Amino acid sequence: MTTSIDGKRVAFLAADGVEEVEYTEPRKAVESAGGTAELVSINDDEIQAVNHMDPAGKHQVEKPVKDASVSDYDALVLPGGVANPDFLRTNPDAVAFVREFLASGKTVAAICHAPWTLIEAGAVAGRTLTSWPSLRTDLTNAGATWVDEQVHTDGNLITSRKPDDLPAFCAELVTTLGKA
Repeated sequence: MTTSIDGKRVAFLAADGVEEVEYTEPRKAVESAGGTAELVSINDDEIQAVNHMDPAGKHQVEKPVKDASVSDYDALVLPGGVANPDFLRTNPDAVAFVREFLASGKTVAAICHAPWTLIEAGAVAGRTLTSWPSLRTDLTNAGATWVDEQVHTDGNLITSRKPDDLPAFCAELVTTLGKA
């Protein structure tokens, strides 16, 4: 039996340099389960995704983060890519949106390099999460416990390591939203 998330709205916060599959696969999973996905960004028009470091597709921004409200969504997904979270963590509107989302108790799901934005939002101290291995030191320095797992859930925070983990990450996201 497949999980239904009919009526659930999920914000995908991303900027230029987002890893294409880390945006498109979770979005497909949300939409396939009956949820509504919306691309929120620090950009106003479109973002340039990448396949590792090579340009991939462009995606239309559906709402600038400066105009987004946590109350409009049931969950937040933070896709990775190396450049994307670096752009997000230097944008005060994006950091405030992530911080408010985590404080709300609603589901936040982050994959690969996306925990950099969680660190900037001051949201990892005392939490256990996973990420791309090179973030281990950054996360432990910020007070988190890092684990090497496909997907790890700590309260309202779901994290995953890399594109190969997308099936587990997407399944955990949809299952968690189905219970909410």
